[in-house]
Amino acid sequence: MADADDVRAVALALPHVVEIESDGFDFRVGDKGFVWSYPERRPGERRVIRTDIAVLFVGDEAEKQALLLGEPTTFFTTPSYDGLPLVMLRLERVDVVRLAELVTDAWRMRAPADLAGDLDDHDR
Repeated sequence: MADADDVRAVALALPHVVEIESDGFDFRVGDKGFVWSYPERRPGERRVIRTDIAVLFVGDEAEKQALLLGEPTTFFTTPSYDGLPLVMLRLERVDVVRLAELVTDAWRMRAPADLAGDLDDHDR
């Protein structure tokens, strides 16, 4: 079972990552977000930052739908994320190895081309 500390450790282990000040966690590469805490919004209530749920960049709608349909207890979305290449990940449903794969994939999709090659150098 992963948690917010695991997200932070995995994200900060990647090259060129910046953590944005937040009530939860919020990580960027090349000024583009790739994983952050879920800002839950309920009608008539204040937004609540959920650090037990990560929002992940997934690249495109096909990948989003594959995750949502393939693992509906792990991934979900809300109407406010319709049309966006983002899914919410219930951290308690993944281990750190799977979390690292998901966060690294999100990083790869968001990193600018001139930074993306540094991941391979970083892994050596």
